[in-house]
Amino acid sequence: MTYGGVEKHVEELATRLVKDGHQVSAYCRKWYTGSLVPNYNGVELLYTKSIYTKNLDAITGTFTATVDAIHRGFDVIHYHGVGPALLSFLPRILSPKTKVIVTFHCQDKLHGKWGFVAKIMLALGERAACLFPHQTIVVSKTLKEYTDKKYNCQASYIPNGVNLPTTTEQTDILQRFNLKKKHYILSVTRLVSHKSVHRLIEAFNSLKQENSPELTQDLKLVIVGEGVHTDKYVKLLKELSAHNPGIVFVGWQGGKDLETLYANAKVFVHPSISEGLPLVVLEGMSFGLPVIVSDILEHQELITDKRFTFEVGNSQDLQRALFWFLHNQEIAEEAGMMNRALVVREYSWKDSVQKINSLYQGKSKIISVSSTPQFTVKRLGIKAY
Repeated sequence: MTYGGVEKHVEELATRLVKDGHQVSAYCRKWYTGSLVPNYNGVELLYTKSIYTKNLDAITGTFTATVDAIHRGFDVIHYHGVGPALLSFLPRILSPKTKVIVTFHCQDKLHGKWGFVAKIMLALGERAACLFPHQTIVVSKTLKEYTDKKYNCQASYIPNGVNLPTTTEQTDILQRFNLKKKHYILSVTRLVSHKSVHRLIEAFNSLKQENSPELTQDLKLVIVGEGVHTDKYVKLLKELSAHNPGIVFVGWQGGKDLETLYANAKVFVHPSISEGLPLVVLEGMSFGLPVIVSDILEHQELITDKRFTFEVGNSQDLQRALFWFLHNQEIAEEAGMMNRALVVREYSWKDSVQKINSLYQGKSKIISVSSTPQFTVKRLGIKAY
């Protein structure tokens, strides 16, 4: 199945609410989850229909899920993402006793995969996310400032969290893909244009061709992730990588396989041009990895040392940052330890879920709706679509 940051966010929220004694449900799309299983770690999974096209899938799925949720009588409906937030007025009108919450995860209108009309709708979704719900949540300080200034919205800042690695158990994924410990750059992302994986590939190609062979000879670039309605972009990435056997696409990975890739990487790189608060960066930091990121404001909330940032969209500057990193391993190792200390101190799922739960004001049923198939809560019901 395809899995992204919003999905992870809702999974953590829903399953932790279940552990706290709440009844949780999730709305899913069969094509996305790949199954019709009725339960996930105590979360009830519900399936409604959608029109399976790039532009209509999420919004039609959110509509059918919202209608079903209203009829089920949840006390709180929690929408995840500005796209689904377009429909957050429905429970306000049709179920006035239901509390409506929206989490503003990122500025989706900036994502390159969307056309002109879709971007207009997503811009309207931003306004809806700040206007219709009883409470708006933002996952980054940058989004907090953005919604305050643009929409005069008093949003609650509740960041994403991270689960710290607790075991040293590893799988054989390195052997499967012929990888060596600490001899590869890692990037975990959806293969969509605004993630700028093509810039990372360009930088890596140049690094291998133009810089010290003793530092780059055995170095590989491992890309974890799959496309979502982005076949042309994925094809472009494969074409850019065709002549370089050091670039390894490993597809979507999760669980212990993904943990093993994090644990053995040399550095984590995230070149995205648009984010909310990227969970994959937090995950890389939790493994004590040095992290190199584009200099967007959301990344700078996490990585404040400018030696580990590069100009967004500039593959040459990314190459420079990688070259500097390879020549400064002691500094990089120290930065990795500081990264882990930061997430331990400030990015806890336990704390974030407690803050979200407090916004529900002790209701007996809650629902959460998102743009991608995730999870819903019943007594404290989260519905995600």
